[in-house]
Amino acid sequence: MLEVTLRTDCALEATRRIKEALPQASVGIGTVLTPAQYRQAEQVGADFVVTPGTTEALYRHGVSSPVPMLPGVATVSELMIGWQFGYRRFKFFPAEASGGVKALKAFAGPIPEARFCPTGGISLDNADDYLALNNVMCVGGSWLTPTPLVEAGDWNSIRELAKEAAQRFHH
Repeated sequence: MLEVTLRTDCALEATRRIKEALPQASVGIGTVLTPAQYRQAEQVGADFVVTPGTTEALYRHGVSSPVPMLPGVATVSELMIGWQFGYRRFKFFPAEASGGVKALKAFAGPIPEARFCPTGGISLDNADDYLALNNVMCVGGSWLTPTPLVEAGDWNSIRELAKEAAQRFHH
């Protein structure tokens, strides 16, 4: 599963190319901020979209779209709004700045059925702490694609980081 974030001008084209080269891969678009960006993700064939936070307009678009959304939340109030729209799985962002593992443990009290993908401050050093929680389904982190390696085109090192993470976190 890959997430291409809309932080660069080439993100949509990169998603389209990845889908062509690896049709078996599940490729989503992240950092979706508006329904217009959501529609662009649909048009390039994204398998899912991820938002850092979620507006009512995004929820309304998401419930009618064939492309599933992982809505971003940081508080119980935001979680409850998503719950009203029928969502049960959420991105928890920014995880570390929003209370991290302690916050997710607290979220499990009032809404134990909710599941999370924490991102933002997740690293090889703390990922296991998150993955040990019953309400965490996966973690995300940019440690797999450090900017210096991407800028240098060091795809072998990035591949090795991905292999290491897959071996370490495969359950």
